[in-house]
Amino acid sequence: MGAEPATRLDGSDFAQPASPREAAVGPSGLPPLAPQPASGEFAAAVRPPAYGGGLDAHRVLDLVLAILLLPLLALVGVLVAIVVFLDSPGPIFYRAPRVGRDGRVFAMWKFRKMHRDARGPALTSDDDERFTPVGRFLTASRLDELPQVWNVLKGDMRLVGPRPEVSDFVEHHPEEYAEILGVTPGLTGLAQLEHVTEGRLLRDCDDPLMRYKEEIMPRKLELDLLYVRGRSVGGDLLILARTLLLPLFALRRRVVRAALAAHRAGATPIGAGAALLLVLFVVQAGPLR
Repeated sequence: MGAEPATRLDGSDFAQPASPREAAVGPSGLPPLAPQPASGEFAAAVRPPAYGGGLDAHRVLDLVLAILLLPLLALVGVLVAIVVFLDSPGPIFYRAPRVGRDGRVFAMWKFRKMHRDARGPALTSDDDERFTPVGRFLTASRLDELPQVWNVLKGDMRLVGPRPEVSDFVEHHPEEYAEILGVTPGLTGLAQLEHVTEGRLLRDCDDPLMRYKEEIMPRKLELDLLYVRGRSVGGDLLILARTLLLPLFALRRRVVRAALAAHRAGATPIGAGAALLLVLFVVQAGPLR
């Protein structure tokens, strides 16, 4: 779960976050955000050696899959956009500034998942009051990340890779990011799959920010470095396959909770039996591992 930008959703001026983990939700009505090169000591720390020209196998894979899946992704994207529009007042999209390859800042697109005037810490938990009614599901299913297919087509991102972070946070880990920023960031990756329940972990602690810094983020950096050092086309395909299942598993969790709630509320024997069968069927599929 990446940090959100320190801006508003009402179209006010863009501003970089004041701290790595204390920012607000970003707007969709931002002025054009052109890629900016890193500078100063930070640039020297994170900018890796120059990369050779031409398309590599990973970029070819991105383009082929994105083009093949574009009709399906466009259909799902339109449906999600309609739901976001009807769910609460505000723009459908917002653009989040993130640090990409070679330390260059780019605008990463997302579906809006919080209320228009939401402000506060960038970290979100399952019970965050800033979520719109549908925003929590978008986060759990990762459907809020779907607009980043546009970033993939532009070349700012790839389908699989380390998740891009805000510049302030990258500056706090120059040693790790000197290697991580040697590859193009991705829409999904090992860290996202392992921390799919991150919101639940942050909900069940007294200091979410401290827990993220001391427990979650070090593990994410470790996984990002593991990917950078051993990435392959076959590995990317496995990560993509698991990622595509996330919306189904998020829906499954909701169905299970609804069935159990109906059973506790004293549903009729037939209804309770049907709910139990549904729960057994869904549980039998097993968790995403």
